[in-house]
Amino acid sequence: MSKEMILVLDFGGQYNQLIARRVRENNVYCEVHNAADFDKVREMKPSGIILTGGPQSVYADNASLPPAEIFDMGVPVLGICYGAQAMAHVLGGSVQSADVSEYGKTEVEVIDTTSKLFAGVERKSVTWMSHTDRIVNVPEKFKVTASSHDCPVAAMENESKKLYAVQFHPEVVHTAEGMKIFSNFVDICGVSRDWKMSSFVTDTIAKLKEKIGDGKVLCALSGGVDSSVAAALLSKAVGKNLTCVFVDHGLLRKNEAKEVADVFGKFDLNFVAVDAGERFLSKLRGVTEPERKRKIIGEEFIRVFEEESKKIGAVDYLVQGTIYPDVIESGLGKSAVIKSHHNVGGLPDFVDFKEIVEPLRLLFKDEVRQAGRELGLPENLVSRQPFPGPGLGIRIIGEVTADKVKIVQDADAIYREEIARAGLDKNLSQYFAALTNMRSVGVMGDGRTYDFAIALRAVLTSDFMTAEAAQIPWDVLTLVANRIVNEVKGVNRVMYDCTSKPPATIEFE
Repeated sequence: MSKEMILVLDFGGQYNQLIARRVRENNVYCEVHNAADFDKVREMKPSGIILTGGPQSVYADNASLPPAEIFDMGVPVLGICYGAQAMAHVLGGSVQSADVSEYGKTEVEVIDTTSKLFAGVERKSVTWMSHTDRIVNVPEKFKVTASSHDCPVAAMENESKKLYAVQFHPEVVHTAEGMKIFSNFVDICGVSRDWKMSSFVTDTIAKLKEKIGDGKVLCALSGGVDSSVAAALLSKAVGKNLTCVFVDHGLLRKNEAKEVADVFGKFDLNFVAVDAGERFLSKLRGVTEPERKRKIIGEEFIRVFEEESKKIGAVDYLVQGTIYPDVIESGLGKSAVIKSHHNVGGLPDFVDFKEIVEPLRLLFKDEVRQAGRELGLPENLVSRQPFPGPGLGIRIIGEVTADKVKIVQDADAIYREEIARAGLDKNLSQYFAALTNMRSVGVMGDGRTYDFAIALRAVLTSDFMTAEAAQIPWDVLTLVANRIVNEVKGVNRVMYDCTSKPPATIEFE
């Protein structure tokens, strides 16, 4: 595998993970790192650097700015949105608050068709803008290469030093020529485009062998795609030194504990199943705040794993199936915390293991599935519906109780059954039922009811960082709603969530 890579420096924007994704789609390895750690940047010797967007102004007291040395490293640099403004500011240009802010779809015109960054790009195309400040004077030896109606410097460059900047966001799907721009930047970086998932698998197994040696490893196995792929990687690396612990926290889908035990009990690994449902429910009693729920579940998972490790003997490493969207949403570098994932931001301060190992930490969901196929995992496991570690605890709004768990388990089972029966399951990225905290008046059997409302959710996405609500046929939704109201005690209303991500998240809490 080539050691070439492009490094994304994080200034706190919410699209940063998509930048890494777009680079990888060009078969080039890419990582996101904190923009403040220049020594790390130098040490990694990247083939190119991308400066991300962010919510700051370059003139703010606490503004995070790239050191000028980055622009003298001799590698191509692409600044995006705030990254473009930071480049201009550090190199002697000027940035100021715009008379008219630009948000959303904006037509940009390429005014220098000789620019390598815009090679093959339509002269006028739609981009995604999201800025209040703008560049008003470019640094010395820079030229303006694109503009919009309200942004005279929509792009600039210093070709001799291979420094490029765009005010818009080429990483989002709303920018029509975004993928072409990233492809052009990859060409400018002169990298080989030979990174692929098989290389990642081989390289990761080798690194795990070197890191762990003869150490004992405990893998937190949920039976989902992420933890299963992590377990397979570790199994290849350390063999029988791996013990997989499956914790039934009482917040799984209907019959899921048995299904997971049936599947992994057949694998050639040490498999331990722990029934901890009552324990988790008692810890969640009276808790309604989403972040608090996530952190309680995260800490309790760790405590169960610690207890199981003591039964096994001395265990050096805890393995988790953390993936890139988990890390981003839990707050990477300067990015805002959207929600703490139980295996990232939900971890307790003290963990009684030598180290936590997260071999999938830099992969997106579909990349994890590709890794699973490379490892020889069965397709029905690799293609399995995503299920969050905190389980139904974040699909139940408000306090989690045993009665509510049963309600959402039964409703979700009906929904999944009818989606599969209609032949829609293979085309949906994720779908589930959630229990709202809303109760409303209904009428059943000529009598008044005052029961809960179930919300149905189904989305289409490739990377789980952005998603569109799926358009489920009305007859399917009607059938599901009728069955839930008639078969699930305590429910008298069913709603469909048609919100995209953003502004919503895929899960409810």
